[in-house]
Amino acid sequence: MMHKMKVHRENLAGFTLVEVLVVLIVIAVLGSIAVPGYMKWMPNIRLKNAARDLYANMQKTRMGAVKDNKDWAIQFDPAQNEYTIYSDSGDDDWATVGDNVAVETVRLSTYRSGVAFGPGNVPAGNNSVSGAPMPADDVSYTANRVVFNPLGTGSLGYVYLENEERATTYAVGTRPSGALRLLRWLGGGWE
Repeated sequence: MMHKMKVHRENLAGFTLVEVLVVLIVIAVLGSIAVPGYMKWMPNIRLKNAARDLYANMQKTRMGAVKDNKDWAIQFDPAQNEYTIYSDSGDDDWATVGDNVAVETVRLSTYRSGVAFGPGNVPAGNNSVSGAPMPADDVSYTANRVVFNPLGTGSLGYVYLENEERATTYAVGTRPSGALRLLRWLGGGWE
């Protein structure tokens, strides 16, 4: 003889108010711990993004010169906290950039957190990437301009970036071969 077993099912349609409150309290506690740490890291994240974008824009400028078979340049303006990418108008004269075509202008202030040209945490002295003293305006390129030719080679120099925390410094630059470099100061040297 078979007995039919009744299956007893509970109605599990939702959460209790106590469960919801416990979850909200846990989220609030975790948020109060995480947000200050996150806010502390934001200036360095923004600085790193600005340095990576400058590196990418240098690559873009270099490739523009190769593709168009004419010089391209980036003019750095530390006083205005910006830089502009130019393509040559065909006169091969960079003494004045105004007669060239402005491709893009990047304002470092758009990164917020005080991202600007500067030595950051690099101590005074012969601590630039090249071992020479840091340039007064934080740009070591002649006339604050890096120029790439149709072969992809260019000027030698570096640009130094800092943020309001001045705890980190990035150097973005080029070698005469056109090779690009992105370096960070680690307190005792560049990596």
